[in-house]
Amino acid sequence: MNPVIGLDVSKGESHAKAFADRGTPHGKIFRFKHDLDGLASFLRYAQNLESFTGKRATVVLEATGHYHSPVVQFLDEHQFLHIVINPLLSHQAKKANLRKVKTDTADAYQLGEMFYKEELEPYKKRGQYLMNLRYLTRQHESLTNMYVQAKLQFQAVLDQVFPEYHGV
Repeated sequence: MNPVIGLDVSKGESHAKAFADRGTPHGKIFRFKHDLDGLASFLRYAQNLESFTGKRATVVLEATGHYHSPVVQFLDEHQFLHIVINPLLSHQAKKANLRKVKTDTADAYQLGEMFYKEELEPYKKRGQYLMNLRYLTRQHESLTNMYVQAKLQFQAVLDQVFPEYHGV
C-alpha cells in the first residue's frame, strides 16, 4: 500500500482526504482548524490511516501563501513526508477533469489523486535566513515602486504648475 492524504489548506482550516492506495479512498473527508486541538485531531486521523495501511502516509498540499505555514511546521515536527504543490500545477490537473467542481472537499480529493498521477518531489525546508531574505526583498521592491510612483506624480504636478521648469 502507498497511503497519501490530500490536504486542501485555507485560512484557519483545512480539509483532508485519505487514500489507502491508488484509487482506494479511506474514510470520509476530514475538516480541522489550524489550532492545537485541530492539528491534534488531524494527527489522530493520520495515525488511523497508518494503523490501517501499516505505513505512514505522505501528505500532499497546495502552496497557499502563508496559510499553509502552520500546517507545514506541524508536519515537520511530527516527521511526516509532505509535498507542497505549486498552485499552477494543481490548477492544470483540475482543468483536465471533465466536471468543473470547486469545493474544498473536491480539492482535497484531487490533491490525493495527483500524488499517484504525477512525479512529485518532497518539500525542501527553507532556512530562516532565506525566508527573511525573501521578506526583505519583497519589502524593498514595494518601497522602490512607491518611490518611483511618488517621483512620477511629482513630475506630473510640476509640469502642470511650472511648464517651463525644465528650461530654467
